[in-house]
Amino acid sequence: MTLITAIADRSLLAFGALLFLIQLVAHEIGYRVGLWSASRRGAQTDSVGVVVGGMLGLLAFVLALTLSFANTGFSERRAGSLAEANAISTAWQRAEAIGLPRGDEIARLLEQYTHLRIAFIQAKNDPAALDDLNRRNNALQTQIWGHVSAIARERPDAVVASLMAALNETFDMTTAARFAYALRLPPQLLGLLIGMALISMAALGFQMGLRRNQLHVLAALLTLMWTVVIFDIIDLASPRSGALRTSAAVYEWTLQSFHGGVPIPPPP
Repeated sequence: MTLITAIADRSLLAFGALLFLIQLVAHEIGYRVGLWSASRRGAQTDSVGVVVGGMLGLLAFVLALTLSFANTGFSERRAGSLAEANAISTAWQRAEAIGLPRGDEIARLLEQYTHLRIAFIQAKNDPAALDDLNRRNNALQTQIWGHVSAIARERPDAVVASLMAALNETFDMTTAARFAYALRLPPQLLGLLIGMALISMAALGFQMGLRRNQLHVLAALLTLMWTVVIFDIIDLASPRSGALRTSAAVYEWTLQSFHGGVPIPPPP
């Protein structure tokens, strides 16, 4: 199971190709066993067909369950990115409203923070690079909080309290986003899915072997269908590999809103 997970982390295409071939091999083994059983005991396909149908139905249920799990994780990553970007924007606006040297410095650091969050979202599955990003993220949080703490000691009013609340929410959203990106498809669930796919394909081949009717094209098409569905589930559940990844566009829109600062109009 660890080997399969490592292959999926390195290359989803390699994982899909390997899964397709393994399912074909399982189907062929089942077919050969079915031929051997039919030659010795005769073909009894009625009861076997009921069992195979139940296996395929259960496999479809597990596929739906796994797809729901993967889609929930993907939705949480998207919602977390939006919430974090909005929190950063709110904190930046309040820092600009406070003004003062420290308020301006907090706004500048929040721009750096946004660039860092974009790098985190777009990062590949490289533990060393991710650790470096998280260390830089923590350092920026400490620096920002130091400035707002100094402001709070100088002028403990409601405006500063609102800035502290916005920054606290920003840091909380960052932790939530980091947690969402750390979640993966449980290896036990992935193993169950792959194991059931292999057993179902072997059982289907066994049924065809009992009937001495090997449908190579249809078997290959069915195997391809299962493989594509499992491949998409793994892709959806993998936050840092594959094509189905969370976009960092919402952070880029936040950066665009920072351009030009907050112009203060003259009094009416």
